[in-house]
Amino acid sequence: MKTTSKLITALTLSLLASSVLAAVSADEVAKLGSSLTPIGAEKAGNAAGTIPAWDGGLPTNAAAVDANGFLGDPFPNEQPQFTITAQNLDQYKDKLSEGQIALFKRYPETYKMPVFVTHRTANLPPDIEARIKVSAAKTTLMEGGNGLKDFTDSRYYAFPIPQNGLEVVWNHITRYRGGNIRRQYIQASPQTNGTYSAVNFQDEVSFPDGMSDIAPAKAANALLFFKQRVTAPSRLAGNVLLVHDSLDQIAEPRMAWIYNAGQRRVRRAPQVAYDGPGTAADGLRTSDNFDMFNGAPDRYDWKLVGKKELYIPYNNYRIASPSVKYSDILKAGHTNQDLARYELHRVWVVEATLKAGERNIYAKRRFYVDEDSWTITLSDLYDGRGQLWRVGEAKMMPYYSRKVPAYAFEGLYDIIAGRYITVGMSNEEKSFVQFDIKSSMADFTPAALRNAGVR
Repeated sequence: MKTTSKLITALTLSLLASSVLAAVSADEVAKLGSSLTPIGAEKAGNAAGTIPAWDGGLPTNAAAVDANGFLGDPFPNEQPQFTITAQNLDQYKDKLSEGQIALFKRYPETYKMPVFVTHRTANLPPDIEARIKVSAAKTTLMEGGNGLKDFTDSRYYAFPIPQNGLEVVWNHITRYRGGNIRRQYIQASPQTNGTYSAVNFQDEVSFPDGMSDIAPAKAANALLFFKQRVTAPSRLAGNVLLVHDSLDQIAEPRMAWIYNAGQRRVRRAPQVAYDGPGTAADGLRTSDNFDMFNGAPDRYDWKLVGKKELYIPYNNYRIASPSVKYSDILKAGHTNQDLARYELHRVWVVEATLKAGERNIYAKRRFYVDEDSWTITLSDLYDGRGQLWRVGEAKMMPYYSRKVPAYAFEGLYDIIAGRYITVGMSNEEKSFVQFDIKSSMADFTPAALRNAGVR
């Protein structure tokens, strides 16, 4: 997005005019960009000096970007400071999640975490930073916490200074993803011996502020529009999923449709929500596992546990390189940890407990949310018996050329079954994420699915 003086002026005036409706005080809002980063993280480093102060994040020319958009590694010569293994695990337990510890115990011979020096690389375009101040001053939760009020003037990061766990989760849901984008990637669910068959996808996401023809009434409660097409293997190619997500998914629940290429038929897909099965996922993820968590948060009670320092996957440019093949990454039990990079960062810890009378296969979830991007980087998922079942991980990798906090891919590890699924790898695709995609509401209607599904 290009910053314009008109936009920033309008946002500033909106901020001043809305001070009486402030979700947090004007003094708190003023901390954004001063003692806090523009996104609401602590600007200062930690007392030990192992987490540095935020200095603005990576510049847009941090490394070379190839002709297909793949990002070079800004830290190509760095080596791990140390590597955590099952043998030295006890030394580092206080800075690991329960899920990470479980992976060491499940795969004691192969699972490792190479830990590098910490770089706080995430940042945002100036116009998004301006919008965040509007969110802080105006946005509040709807009754019950399942929607947002006074959010359409800003559209991103609803609660940069959160007061509770649900507000932290809404920051993840409403985070900036680079505007309208298109990407090609694979999903893979290796067997216990490491063999896998890839499912290839092309998806697009568009936002109301990037769609000039969206009706004001539709835009008022719209969060995003998502379209996902299977391109391979041939037995699935041409199937298309369409999702309309709203800001208040209780008053206006998610709308989803599927085009089945074999039947040449479009039908409603209410199962594409909550714990409905993920597309071509071999039963290894739910719909709300996609993007670490998505959709309505209404089935859970949310608790803000607090902040802690944790070793999380960060700056994973090496594992996303086009010189690395999928077969280099996908191994038995877990992805190739020799290619991974972990750093010490501060995270918000949020716990979700299933409400009485509600249904989801996960009775409890614990999310670890990166303070510099509001991205869920780790998740611990528990079954109805209270047993840790699955561990989620997003390998953070900010897209510095566009100032987009993002990740290379996400993985979900089934501790009980000894299998896992990855979503979002694009190493062997023709291009990386494509930005500035022009879109129209006509592209995101059920009628458009048939054309999108042409094999």
